[in-house]
Amino acid sequence: MNDKITRRNFLKAGAALAIAGTGAGLPSPKEAFAKAGAYATVIDLTRCDGCQGEGIPKCVEACRVKNQGRFPEPVKPIRDLWPHKKHDDWSEKREVINTLTPYNWITVEKIQEGGKDLFVPRRCFHCDNPPCANLCPFGSLGKYETAAVVINPEICMGGAKCKAVCPWQIPQRQSGVGLYLKFQPLPMGGGVMYKCDLCQDLIEKEKPPACVAACRSRLGEKTPLHFGPRKVMEGLAETRRSEIGGAVYGKEENGGTSTLYVSLVPFSTISSRFKEAKGEIHFNPVSNRLSETNRYAGAFLAAPVLAAFGAIGLAVREKRAEKKGGR
Repeated sequence: MNDKITRRNFLKAGAALAIAGTGAGLPSPKEAFAKAGAYATVIDLTRCDGCQGEGIPKCVEACRVKNQGRFPEPVKPIRDLWPHKKHDDWSEKREVINTLTPYNWITVEKIQEGGKDLFVPRRCFHCDNPPCANLCPFGSLGKYETAAVVINPEICMGGAKCKAVCPWQIPQRQSGVGLYLKFQPLPMGGGVMYKCDLCQDLIEKEKPPACVAACRSRLGEKTPLHFGPRKVMEGLAETRRSEIGGAVYGKEENGGTSTLYVSLVPFSTISSRFKEAKGEIHFNPVSNRLSETNRYAGAFLAAPVLAAFGAIGLAVREKRAEKKGGR
């Protein structure tokens, strides 16, 4: 099934379901039982130097170069997001690299601890059981068997609930683009959400994500970024943790993720330092946010028309799962 949906078919199917009264009986998005994924990433904070002197971190540069053809080109003037008198527009700030944006899917932030600089790369964790994918009633997020959690921009309506249930606030919205434009002024959506997709297209070709490849090209075996089979990466993280007497973050958080951080500095200390510096990164203990997923889903599915659209999304997700073997 093609994930691309036309406005006419979308509205026709939604109206038919709403009239038939099927909306009220739609199930809430269910827990996608932990899919650990075939691959994982290890980020060794003891080895990241932020690419000082390079102008821009190589991981950030590689990601931007690789994905620039997929960055949003909004239709202007951009309408405000009803009922709010605002909208999300990063199109005039495309060069910003110190935070996650629709044009910057990985960032490297810096703090000081013990008189030394500590650099922390930040991007999507690609959770084993992603609440963002469980929530989306339009089926615009899916998890691949590789580990990648991917947003389909052809279906995403920019509701931003995926960001609301993400413990790390990863997805970012750009208004003035996407399917929702065809429904204005209908009060739904608000653009398209963007985030790291783990370079799923490269993984399918048995190549590492662009950020990992760029870091290895610069530092070789001393690279802080590693990517490979899940079990191998888990073993690497535990070996490195033991060597430095440090800790691993991401193995249990949010139900488990495909991104494992290794650090000598306690993660609670890193979180405190970023909070003091008003940074966006945190490594606080978090549990899987399925309760919030269900709460948002209940609100989403309350309106019959949106419930009908939800059925379409769930159907898209099921068809995609059949097509890709459960991915």
